[in-house]
Amino acid sequence: MDTVEQFIEFLWVEQGLSDNTLSSYRTDLKKYSEWLTNSEFDLLSAESSTLQAYLSWRYQSQLSARSTARFLSTIRRFYGFCVQQNLMSQDPSLNITSPKLGKSLPHSLTEQETLRLIQAPEIETAIGARDKAMIELLYSSGLRVTELISLEMSQMGLRQGVLRIIGKGNKERLVPIGEDALLAIEYYLSQSRPELLSGKTCDVVFLSTRAKQMTRQTFWHRIKFYAKQAGIKKHLSPHTLRHAFATHLLNHGADLRTLQMLLGHSDLSTTQIYTYVAKERLKQLHQTHHPRG
Repeated sequence: MDTVEQFIEFLWVEQGLSDNTLSSYRTDLKKYSEWLTNSEFDLLSAESSTLQAYLSWRYQSQLSARSTARFLSTIRRFYGFCVQQNLMSQDPSLNITSPKLGKSLPHSLTEQETLRLIQAPEIETAIGARDKAMIELLYSSGLRVTELISLEMSQMGLRQGVLRIIGKGNKERLVPIGEDALLAIEYYLSQSRPELLSGKTCDVVFLSTRAKQMTRQTFWHRIKFYAKQAGIKKHLSPHTLRHAFATHLLNHGADLRTLQMLLGHSDLSTTQIYTYVAKERLKQLHQTHHPRG
C-alpha cells in the first residue's frame, strides 16, 4: 500500500471521515504527485520551496483560492501524518500560509422558486412520486444529498415525525420532518416504492429504477430536470435546497444554534455564513419597499 492510501486509511479508521472527503484528499494528493513527476522530487522528498512552486503554478493556472486553501489543508494533514509515522523528518508545509478567502455566499432559491420546484414532479408516476418526496424532504429537513440518498427505512420515525441521521464523522442527529414532506413520503411509501421494488428487497428509502440506492449524480440530474420545468434559471448545486432550508429558516426568525443542530455542523462558524445570506435578503427588501431605499 502506498503512502497516500495509508494516509487515507488512517483518516477513515481513526477519524471516520466521509467517502466524499476522503475522495477529495486523494484527488488533491494525486494531482500534486503528478505535478511532481516533472521535477526531481516526489511526495516524500518535496521541500518547502517545491510546495511554493506548486502553489505558484496553481495561481498562474488561475485555480481558485478556495480550492488552493483546500489543497493546503489536505497537504498539511498528509505531511503531519508522514512526520508522525517517521516517513519524513520535517513538514515542508509548516511555514506556508493559506490564501485569503472572501465570504462566499451559498446559492439559494427564493421561497416562490422552491415551491415551483417542489410542485414540478408528477406524482401519478412512481418516479415522480419518489422525486417529489425527496425534494420535499430535502427542503423540509436540510439534509445533505448523501444523507438523503443513503437514508434507510430504520432511520425514519414517521409516527414521531423525525429522522435519525448519521452525518459527517458518523455523528448522529435527530431531524424533524415537515408536514408536507411527511405526506409526500407516506404517499411514496404506499403507492410508489412497492412498484420500484418489483419484488426485490432493499433497506434504502428512495430507490432507483433498479431497486437500489440512487447515486448523487442521478438525483442531481433529476433536480436540474425539474428546475428547467419550473423555469428556474439560477445556478444550482446539489446542496441548493439545503441552503434554501437554512436561509428561509433564518428569514423567518430561527436562531443560529438551532440551525447548527439541524444542519449537523460541528462548528457554529460554519453555520454563520447564512447570516450574511439573510442580511442580503433584508437589504434587498429594504431597497425594494422602503421609500428611501
